[in-house]
This record gives sequence, C-alpha cells and structure tokens, in this order.
Amino acid sequence: MAQVELIMPKMGESVAEATIIKWLKEVGETIELEESILEIATDKVDSEVPSPTEGILKEKLFNEDDVVQVGQAIAIIETEGAGTSDTPTPVSAPVDEKPEAAAQVEKMVASAQDQIDIPKSANGKFYSPLVRSIAKEENISISELESINGSGSEGRVTKNDILSFIKTRGTVASPAAKVEAPAAKTAASPTSAPAKQEHKPAPVSIGQGDEIIEMDRMRKMIADHMVMSKHTSPHVTSFVEADVTNIVNWRNKVKNEFLKKEGEKLTFTPIFIEAVAKAIRDFPLINVAVDGNNIVKRANINIGMAAALPTGNLIVPVIKNADQLNLLGVTKQVNDLATRARANALKPDDIQGGTYTVTNVGTFGNVMGTPIINQPQVAILALGSINKKPAVIETADGDFIGIRHKMFLSHSYDHRVVDGALGGQFVRRVADYLEQFDPNRSI
Repeated sequence: MAQVELIMPKMGESVAEATIIKWLKEVGETIELEESILEIATDKVDSEVPSPTEGILKEKLFNEDDVVQVGQAIAIIETEGAGTSDTPTPVSAPVDEKPEAAAQVEKMVASAQDQIDIPKSANGKFYSPLVRSIAKEENISISELESINGSGSEGRVTKNDILSFIKTRGTVASPAAKVEAPAAKTAASPTSAPAKQEHKPAPVSIGQGDEIIEMDRMRKMIADHMVMSKHTSPHVTSFVEADVTNIVNWRNKVKNEFLKKEGEKLTFTPIFIEAVAKAIRDFPLINVAVDGNNIVKRANINIGMAAALPTGNLIVPVIKNADQLNLLGVTKQVNDLATRARANALKPDDIQGGTYTVTNVGTFGNVMGTPIINQPQVAILALGSINKKPAVIETADGDFIGIRHKMFLSHSYDHRVVDGALGGQFVRRVADYLEQFDPNRSI
C-alpha cells in the first residue's frame, strides 16, 4: 500500500491560506479520483478540494475551522500500489493556476514563515503569515495587533482587518497611549480641535419572541466589505432612462433560434454587458482604481456581475476581457458563471480581477437603485426593470404617443476620482448604445 499526502492547493493570486469548513469524507471511507474530500473557505470564495487519486482516507491532519496554509498537507490517502514506504508522497489537488501567480503565492508564504518574528499566535489569537508579514512591514507592535477586532473565523484577523487598521492608525489613540485628563480641567481650550467621535452601532433591544439569527461567514464578509466601501469612497449616483424597445423586440424574435443554434439561453444581461464594455472603451477613466494618491488605469476590461445565491448572499463572478468577446462569447460566460454561482462551484479565480461591476436590480422588479461600489473599483451600474411606458415618438410627420420599453440605469461612482461630468457621460453613453441597438442584427 502507498500513502499520498493531499496538499492544500494554490487558489489564486494573494490567497495564502484557507479555512476548513467541512469534511465531506470520514477516515476509512473510499475515495474516487477527483471526488470532493472537504470544503474550504478563503477570504474570496468557498470551494471544494477534490482527490488527486483513488484510495482510502487514512488520516485527517486538520479539523474543521482550522486555518491551513497553501502547500500544507491536509490529509493522507492510502492507495493501491507497489510502494511500501511509510513516508507519504505529497500530491496537490488539481487547480487552474498561472505559474507566475503560483510562484508569487509560494514566495509570499515562504517569506512570511521564514522572516517574520511576530508569533503565529498571541493572546489566544492566530495570525496568518500574510497578516504577520503586513504587520512587520508596517511596524505594528504585538499590542497593536492584539487590539484589532478580527472578522475572520473565531475572531481571526484577516488581511482586510489589518489594512483597515493601518488606514485609521494614529487617528485613534491606542490603549497604551491613553492619558487620564487632569481632574481640575473644567473647560476645553478655545484653540483645541474637537475630538473625533467614534461611531458605534446603536444598541439593540431584544423583545419577547424575537429570533436571533447569527450571520454566516459570507454575510459577515459582505457586511464588512460594504461598510468599508462607504467609508472609503464618497458615493455619487447618476440616473438615465433608456429606451430599450429595439432590444426587447429583437430578443423576442431571435431567442428561440439562438437557443436552438447555439445551445444557450439569451437573456438581457449579456446585451447590457456588451454595451457597458463598449462605453468603458470610450471612457477608460471609469476603469480605474485608487492607490493612495495614484490612479491605476486598468489595461483589461473585466466586468463583474453581481449574482444572488440561494442562501440570500451575494457573489460577483467576473467576465474577463469582456470587450474582446462577441455577444455569443459574453452569453456563454454569463450563463456559465451564473450556473456555477448558484451551485456554489465557482473557483477563486472566477471572482478575481474585476475592474467594473454591473448589478441587475430589475431581476427583483426594482426600477432603480443606488448600488455600493465594489472596492477597489470606482464605479458600479445598476440595471433596473424593463417596463412599458407611454412616450413621445418623434417622426418626420410630427410627434406621436406610443408604447415603449424603458428602463433606468443607476450609476454610482467614487467622487474622489470620478466627477459628475465623467460619471454622467458614461452612463449616458451606455444608454445610447442600448437605444441604438440594431433591430435587424443577425445572430
């Protein structure tokens, strides 16, 4: 019998660790090739780890809720083979990963493990190599690190937690730096600056019969990300109403033939994403990120599409290089990502690299919305529901009242780098592309 180590796989750029959330196999159970053995969670997505071989699960090296570094062995599988050595052979689960990204993750983990003198755990808390690396680079002391309220599993400090702490570091006095005010002082100095108020959530009273529902891990991450986005970016929203009658009529005419010919359902989403990609090419300064005092202009147009999960949570898979795809290509990407999102089968790379986001609030019958920016992007577009409305139609013979299909586009943007002119012109250009859609377009 031979023994094989199941290795925590590389899961994308900047992902150095994962939390085991559920074992799907028990010790002694038979495992098929590529059968899922356990579920893991990173700061970006939940996924399953498949077996790289057939065999029997001999030993679990970690328990549920344990944090495991990329490259570590997480289980031992006993296989049929000629080998008799008791030393297991390490085998990684199959993953899709670019070599350069893998090398970067390995270098990050090795550097964190070998060079950082901050302990892995202190005061009962676990600190990952990535968190310890950031702490060392920013000269964050142990006492400061222990003061950070972690949002991860069991209060673990995540990358976002420590980066948020760095942004506000120095604006709020640490516990060690607090000095008791003199008792005799009765009035503030007229020249002293007013103290900054710390915004705390209002206390919640629990009434009889109220039900307390604990947030799951993904809901906590979404909550933290949304609060961080509102604190980071001054949000402004511009609205445009677009006439999409040509699109509605064209889709109704070709959707059955499209399904028969291409094997794909044609929804409105890929048509809208196609128009957004064209508008981004016209206004590339919408496709940026803010890095301190620098603006990072993205080379690729990667459009995220917000998708609601059966649990009620939200995830944003990304269509890479959307401007280089034709309508069929975008449709295939949209349908594939949406299907795998609902089945909880997205890979970490599927939700990384987005440069602009679209959310379809019209799916729920909403006519418009004011979406929150998906950091570190600087803008997001909400697509409202399509409704029939009476409208003025201009013709050579005069104006007439007719029934048209209309929808609202709601564009939220970061006023630090996107002013009203750019934000408004961009959403107007998206509407223009939708209104100018060719009703005689071939599929």
